Amino acid sequence: MAPALDAFLGAIESARPVVALKDSYLAYPLVNTLHIVGIALLFGAIVPLDLRLIGWRSTTESVERLSRMLLPVAIAGLLIAAPAGLLLFATDARAYAAAPLFQAKMLLILLAIANALALRRFDWRSGPRRRRVALAGMTSISLWLGAIVCGRLLGYIE
Repeated sequence: MAPALDAFLGAIESARPVVALKDSYLAYPLVNTLHIVGIALLFGAIVPLDLRLIGWRSTTESVERLSRMLLPVAIAGLLIAAPAGLLLFATDARAYAAAPLFQAKMLLILLAIANALALRRFDWRSGPRRRRVALAGMTSISLWLGAIVCGRLLGYIE
């Protein structure tokens, strides 16, 4: 790791709020719980929408209606999980930044967000693009699930 990056991450780790978070009997588990709740909201909302994009139950609910209901939940989950995750990262920033599983998790999250943004450009109802939409749905589930698995493995492998 570059000396400047190491110093920056060390400064994050030693910041007073981060030290307080690490030293607190209650704060760290609560932040961890918020991270998990955010992930649950995000993934729990994304999966039904992605399954619908793939073609599951295509006669029961329009993608537009499902999207209007579930995207705000997914976005709220991301807005909860990301800051909580940053706080968890800050408690051991140098070790996490160097961990291949953490790097993979971040890459998968960035790819999942890019996939979601690209999907918004597709016309979900159009025939010729139907395969692309289904592929984007399968890709989304795979990327988010991969990020979750990498995150859970971090505590056990690294």
